[in-house]
Amino acid sequence: MSAIPVIILLLPILAAIAIGLRAPARNTALLAAIANVALTAVLCFNFDQSQGTGDFQFTSSLLVLQSPEISLAFGVDGMSLIMVLLTVIVTLAALWSIKPQIANERLHYISSLLIAAGGLGAFLSTDVFFFYAFHELALIPTFLMIGLCGRGENPKRVAWTITLYLALGSLVLLAGIVALVLNSGGSDGGLTFSMSHLLSMGSQIDPSTQKWIAALLLVGFGTLVSLFPFHSWAAPAYAAAPTSVSMLHAGVLKKFGLYGLIRLAVPLLPEGMAEWTNVLLVLLLCNILYVGLVTVAQRRLDLMLGNSSVMHMGYIFLGIAALISDKGPNPIATNGAVLLMFAHGVSIALLFALAGKIEERTGRLEHDTLGGLAKKMPSLGFLFGLAAFASIGLPGFANFAGEVAIFVAAFAGVYDGSTLTELGNLQWAAIAAFWGVVISAVYMLRSYRSIFMGEEPKGGLEVDGRLTLDEKLPLGMLAAALLVVGFFPNIILQYLN
Repeated sequence: MSAIPVIILLLPILAAIAIGLRAPARNTALLAAIANVALTAVLCFNFDQSQGTGDFQFTSSLLVLQSPEISLAFGVDGMSLIMVLLTVIVTLAALWSIKPQIANERLHYISSLLIAAGGLGAFLSTDVFFFYAFHELALIPTFLMIGLCGRGENPKRVAWTITLYLALGSLVLLAGIVALVLNSGGSDGGLTFSMSHLLSMGSQIDPSTQKWIAALLLVGFGTLVSLFPFHSWAAPAYAAAPTSVSMLHAGVLKKFGLYGLIRLAVPLLPEGMAEWTNVLLVLLLCNILYVGLVTVAQRRLDLMLGNSSVMHMGYIFLGIAALISDKGPNPIATNGAVLLMFAHGVSIALLFALAGKIEERTGRLEHDTLGGLAKKMPSLGFLFGLAAFASIGLPGFANFAGEVAIFVAAFAGVYDGSTLTELGNLQWAAIAAFWGVVISAVYMLRSYRSIFMGEEPKGGLEVDGRLTLDEKLPLGMLAAALLVVGFFPNIILQYLN
């Protein structure tokens, strides 16, 4: 039994309460975020890598309801530990690098801390009920921040749109989770939401029931991840949200749906998920190719980044499709999907942070009104270049390692060393998805050239200051994480293997 996961969850909540009681907002928030990074490092150093997926460590549990069995239960295995690591890194960078307006300083830090707490609670929970509940907790401050402090012409309308989309998605997801638990059964015939118990039982649901439960989970989790056609809320929401909220939601919360599919749907509903493989392949290709072309058409940096985030979810879904097709353990697909979840979370958080800095300094985000920033803001231009290269998937960055693993997983078993078997739908989808790499290079490099290398707009461009050390350090930390994991992916993968 260990108290560390509970402390990691409580620290941002207690810090938010303290800030509400007039404690110094920025220092309190930063202290909690730094402490959480240190505690997560303790978990990483003491993690027993000999144990398998689903064998949770550093566990603690408090029974909340006897029947059905619901417990405040926490712990980590390799996959959840990586998601917790992603959460604490992005949270520290968001709190450290973004300085809000004095008028909404306390609301900014309280909301950011509660969003982080919701993400941590979801990834640390070993009880499916609280896994779901903590994610819902994180959505409330997200809606409030977009509605009260959002940017653009009508942030309240955007807040209502995202509320409607994600609330409906969450209701469908809740129906799927309840159906999963009702059909799984407990060890003594009772009902339990224990994730450990459900995973230890394995798949015991008949295939016809699995099919419709899998459909509910795909729609529910898929809406939260912005899987096509449930994606249209994402880009406007990220463009309207305050920078720290964009970083935390796109970088961390969006991984909840992918984590849930890999954690629950794939191992517990293998036959049911397999029934939807071809549908999933079509939808993920729409994410990669259709949304990719939509991204090319964007002329505002924040909307371009929002759409690019939606597009890259398609690659992680491709890894999940490889897992589903195998109907069994596929370490390469798991490694690729989880590694890309981590890499995308860090790179998109960095890109949104840098876009926020550009808007702070220039008051503009339209490509046509920007130009020549590399000379005026060299540090920002350098960091943006690193983040853009990572997003494209250039070798040396964590995103490249994750995407390569996913493509290799998609073709696993096609060639046995002497014979090439006929390509299936998964392999053809992977070939089509490869064009997304070209599309992402087009919009990202064009954006970089226009903003940093292009000529200044007519009348010149006034830039209000270069990056301070207080901004360079957290943003550099995100860039360094992409490079270190890119060159040494086993730093992350060791917890899965």
